[in-house]
Amino acid sequence: MKPKREHRPQSGEPPSIQCFEVAVPSFEFYWHYHPEYELTYIVKGRGRRLVGDSQEAFSEGDLVLLGPNLPHTWVGDSRSEGPCRAVVLKFSAAVFEVLAAIPDSEPVTSLLKRSASGLHFPHTDNKLPDLFDCVRQAGGIQALAHLLLLLDSLTCAEALPLASVHFLPLAEARNEQRLHQVFKYVQEDFVKGISLREAAQRAHLSVSAFCKFFKKTTGKTFSDYVNEARITHACTLLLETDKSIGGVAAASGFESLAYFNRVFLQKKEATPGQWRRRVGR
Repeated sequence: MKPKREHRPQSGEPPSIQCFEVAVPSFEFYWHYHPEYELTYIVKGRGRRLVGDSQEAFSEGDLVLLGPNLPHTWVGDSRSEGPCRAVVLKFSAAVFEVLAAIPDSEPVTSLLKRSASGLHFPHTDNKLPDLFDCVRQAGGIQALAHLLLLLDSLTCAEALPLASVHFLPLAEARNEQRLHQVFKYVQEDFVKGISLREAAQRAHLSVSAFCKFFKKTTGKTFSDYVNEARITHACTLLLETDKSIGGVAAASGFESLAYFNRVFLQKKEATPGQWRRRVGR
C-alpha cells in the first residue's frame, strides 16, 4: 500500500520517527519489509493481513506492531466501501538501542523484542488515534516522548504473535521476490484453482525445488499455506454472511465439503458451524 502523503526531509537521512496517514481506494498487495519498526492502525478498511507466514482477516481498529525486516502486507477486501485509511508509525532500531540502556524501560524493550514475529493487539483503546496524532504533530525529542508513551500503553495490552517460529527472515532479495510472486498469486486466485506448477513457475523453480524452498522458508507446505488463505476467507464469510456451510466452502475454493470440514477443524479446533455460533455471538 502506498501512503498518500509521507513527511520526509528534502535531503539527508529520514527522521528516526515517521508518522503518516495512508489513504487509498483499496489496500493493494505489496509484500515488502524494511529496517524500521512499524506500528500500523487501520482507521477504515477490511481484508487480509499477511505477516511472515501469518494470514488473518482485519477490519477497522486493527493494530499491529512489526519488528525490523519482517515481510508484510495488507490486502483490501473488494467489499470495502469508500477509501481505505491507515495510520503508520515507523521508528528506527536506534530507538530500541537507546531504551535498552535504561533499566526502567524493560517492559517496552521486551515488547519490541517480541515484535520480531509481529504482534496483533485485538483490543485497542479508544484513545489510540489521539496518541498517534500526538506523535505525528510533534517533532524531535517530543515525538520520541509521545512514541514512548504510546509503546508503554501497549505493554499492558493483550498481544498475540503473528508469524510462526518456523518463518525465516528473507536474507536475499531474490527470495523476497519469489515469495512476493507466490503469495500474490495465492491471494488473487485462492478461490479459483491453485496450481503447484504455476506457483513454481512464478518462483522460477522446478516443482521439487519450489516445494523445498517454500517449506524451508515458511515452515509449512505450499498446500497448507493455500488452505490457510481459504480458511481465513471462509471465516469472514461465516461471520458476515448467511451462506450455508457448503456455500462457504465452495466460495472459499474448496471443491469437497468433507475436506473443507476436516481442514477447518484442524485450523480452528472447531467445526465451521461451531465456530460460527461461538464467534458470531
